[in-house]
Amino acid sequence: MTNPTHHLVKKTTNLFQIPCRRSDSSCTRKNLSSSFFQAIDFPNPFWVQLIYFVTLSLVGFVALKTLEFKTSSFTPKNIDLFFTAVSAATVSSMSTLDMEIFSNSQLIVLMFLMFMGGEVFVSMLGLQFRMFKHKIVNAGSNSNSRPTFNSLEGSIELGVISNDLKPFSSESLDQKFLMYEANRSVGYVVLCYILVIHFIGFIMVYINLTFNTGTKILLINKGLNRHTFSLFVTVSTFSNCGFVPTNENMMVFKKNSGLLLILIPQILLGSTLYPVVLRVIISVLHKITKRVELSYMLKYPLEFSYGQMLPWVQSFYLAVTVFGLILVQFVAFCFMEWHNTEVMFGLTDYEKLVASFFQVVNTRYAGEAVYDLSKISPAILVGFVLMMYLPPLTTYLPVKDDEKNQIRDQNKSVVDYLLFGKLTYLTIFTILVCLFERKKMGTDPLNFNVLNIVFELVSAYGNVGLSMCYSCQRQIKREGNCREEWYGFVGSWTNNGKYLLMLVMVFGRLKNFNKNGGRFWNVL
Repeated sequence: MTNPTHHLVKKTTNLFQIPCRRSDSSCTRKNLSSSFFQAIDFPNPFWVQLIYFVTLSLVGFVALKTLEFKTSSFTPKNIDLFFTAVSAATVSSMSTLDMEIFSNSQLIVLMFLMFMGGEVFVSMLGLQFRMFKHKIVNAGSNSNSRPTFNSLEGSIELGVISNDLKPFSSESLDQKFLMYEANRSVGYVVLCYILVIHFIGFIMVYINLTFNTGTKILLINKGLNRHTFSLFVTVSTFSNCGFVPTNENMMVFKKNSGLLLILIPQILLGSTLYPVVLRVIISVLHKITKRVELSYMLKYPLEFSYGQMLPWVQSFYLAVTVFGLILVQFVAFCFMEWHNTEVMFGLTDYEKLVASFFQVVNTRYAGEAVYDLSKISPAILVGFVLMMYLPPLTTYLPVKDDEKNQIRDQNKSVVDYLLFGKLTYLTIFTILVCLFERKKMGTDPLNFNVLNIVFELVSAYGNVGLSMCYSCQRQIKREGNCREEWYGFVGSWTNNGKYLLMLVMVFGRLKNFNKNGGRFWNVL
C-alpha cells in the first residue's frame, strides 16, 4: 500500500538534502557548512521576544518623537511618549497622554506598533522563526545524512509553545516532513486570517461611520480622519490593545450600538476565541483539500506544538469557558448597574444591553471602555480585576491530563524551582508602587487607594488597558490647578511609578514563559 505521505517526502526532500558526490569540488565546502549550521546556538526564545518588544518600543518612540503633534505648541515629556510606545507595542493601552494630541501620521505609527505586537501576529512570527530555524539547521546536510529536527522540542518561539512535544523516533522521517509542511500551511492560514478579519472589520466600521450622522459629525469636530479612525479601531480591537483615537475612548460611542456590535466579534476573534476558530478553519480546509499535513495537525495538535492549536476537547471547553465568563459578568453587571444613573444616564434599554455586553467582553483582554469605571460599584470592579488577571486561554477543563503534566515535569529546570507565582510578582509590584506613591497616598487617599493601584497594575499585567483614571473631584484638598484629564490613572503617578508600570506591561506580555512559576512551592 502506498504511503500517504510519500508525495510530501518527495516534495520537501530538497529543502533538507544537498546532494554531494565525492568527486564534487564543493562537497568539502558543503560538509563544512553543515558543521557550521549545526553548531549554531540559537538564542533563548524568551530573549528573542524581549528584544523584539523592546526594539519595537524604541522604534515607535523615535517615530512618535520625530513626527509633529496635532498641536505644534504641545510637546509631551519623553517618558510619557516612551510609555505610550511601550503600551502600544505590548498591546496594553495604558495611557499617560490624551489620544487627541496625536497627529494622523502618529496614529499610523501607533497602529503599526499595535499590529506588530498583537498576539495573533506575534504567533505567526513564531511560526516563521521556527521555519527559518529548521532551514538553517538543515541547510548543510548532504544526501547521506538524515534530516534532523532537533530544534522542535522543548522551546517557545514568539508564541509557539513546544513543551508538550513527545520525542520523535529518529526513523520517523515522514512525521518530520509532515511537521514542516503543517508548520508552513498553518502560517499561510494565520496570515489569511489576519488579513481577512482586518479587511472585513475596516469595511464594516467605515460603513457604520458613514451612515451614522452623529458619529460622523463627532469625528469631524475632533479633527479625526474617517479612514484612519476606522483602520485604527479595527487594528486596536483585533490586537486587543484598546487604544481609541478619542480622549474618552469608546464612551462617546456608547449610543452607537451598531459600532459596538461590529467590534465585539473582532475582540473575541483576536484573543480568547482564536484557537477555537483556528481549529474550525483547519478542519474545514482539511475536508475540502484532504491534505495529509492538515490531518496530521488535527490528529496530533500537541506534537505540532503551536500553542494556539488545541485538541477538540480543549477547544470546546475553551469556548464554553469564554462564553460562560462573559455571561456571568453580563448578568452581574446588569443586576448591579442597571439603575445606576451615573453610569447608564441617557441610554435606552437596548443601548444599555449592548453597551454592558461590550464592556464585559472587554474586561478579559481588549480594554476598551464604554463607561466611566470610577462610577461602577467596587464589587463589579473586583470582578473585573479577576477577569483581567486570567490569561486568554484560561479553560475549565475537567479532563485528566496526567501524561501532559508528566512531560512538563520531565522538562523542568532549576529556574522553574526558583520562580515565584504570578500573584506573588503582582504583590511585589503593588508594594513597590505604594512605596513610590506613598506621599500621594497620604495627601490624596481617595484617588491613590490600594484598589485603584491594584486595578491599574493588574490591567497592565494582563495587557488589558482598563483604568480608573484620576478625578479632581475626589481630592480631599482641592488643588486650584487640577484639570480633569481622560488619560489613565498612571498619568498622575511619579516617574518611578511609570517606569515600574512599563516593566509590568513587558512582564505581562512575556508571562507565558512563567508557566511553572510557583508550582514547586509547598505552602503547608
